[in-house]
Amino acid sequence: MGEKLKAWQASLEKWLSDHQESLDWVTDKLEKVSDRMTWKRWAVVSAAALVVLLGSCMLLFQGKPAPRAAMSADQVIYVSVKPGMGANEIGEKLVQHGVLSSKWPFWWKVKTSNAASSFKTGMYAMHPDMSAEEVLNKLVAGDTAVVKFTIPEGFGIKEIAKRLADEGLVDEQEFLRKAKTYAPYDYIERKPEIRYACEGFLFPDTYELHEEATPESIMKMMAEDFDTRMTPKLRARAEEMDLTIFEVITLASLVEKEALYAEDRPIIAQVFFKRLKLGMPLQSDTTLQYLLDAPKEDVTIKDTKIESPYNTYQHRGLPPGPIASPGMAAIKAVLYPADTDYLYFVADRKGHNHYSTNYADHQILVDQVR
Repeated sequence: MGEKLKAWQASLEKWLSDHQESLDWVTDKLEKVSDRMTWKRWAVVSAAALVVLLGSCMLLFQGKPAPRAAMSADQVIYVSVKPGMGANEIGEKLVQHGVLSSKWPFWWKVKTSNAASSFKTGMYAMHPDMSAEEVLNKLVAGDTAVVKFTIPEGFGIKEIAKRLADEGLVDEQEFLRKAKTYAPYDYIERKPEIRYACEGFLFPDTYELHEEATPESIMKMMAEDFDTRMTPKLRARAEEMDLTIFEVITLASLVEKEALYAEDRPIIAQVFFKRLKLGMPLQSDTTLQYLLDAPKEDVTIKDTKIESPYNTYQHRGLPPGPIASPGMAAIKAVLYPADTDYLYFVADRKGHNHYSTNYADHQILVDQVR
């Protein structure tokens, strides 16, 4: 008997899959008349409703839907439910996000329990492999989630995309694709050699989401945060130094990646300014790290030979653009650098930098701290 039941369920599931378009049409019609149903209209659509009733039979014989291979059971999936959304639209969204494998058990549960009017709008934290009943209970109870995420100082676009994907907020590859061209403000220079247009201009901060996240909405929120934090005073200071905002952030991104401790930031900024003035290459290891697939504890001589405009060993001046998102401390270090004669610095294994005014002394420090 058990084998026959499984075979019948498999046949029913195949039939539902083959007739997905017809079922969607029926569902749409039922949604439109359900709120103003009369006996005459019920007679007209009852035959069509029987088709949908077949879908409910799945609910009687299935447990939870099979989990999708690409998702782990404990992964968080954020889904937004907005005013006016019906069972069909919500069900489709849940399937698209991988919460449910089929919308029909959910749709039928909503209709038979008359629960649609009890849904609470907001952002919900769901998981793969949820049952229709679990989802419905969550929506009726209004078990919404406060969605927060934090982007640390020094994160590049790739790290931001991975952090957001790990949080279940975006698709990592889609975020990276959008970041290539996202440049909402005029001071974000558009150059063909730049990897990601908005690199450096998504401000590192803690954010709270109240709507469903998309790559565009998150980038917009972070870019607006950056634009607000660049106050008129800071912009005036950049102009006074004859620097564009783009140049400030490019330089600040190098300072952010080079300096682990606050006291080092203005000194390193000063070293970079002095090298730029003298026409020396910046020779920042951080620009080499930006070119590598994975970070290294120490770059090699071979790495300094990488052909790229970002390679500040091979090319003088600033790299084409920022290599990470600098925090406000790094930005202010560039706008208010220290006053020293240093030309070289090297970090020890604890991240503290050691400075020198000439290459011979620098080599001695390198041997001591490395």
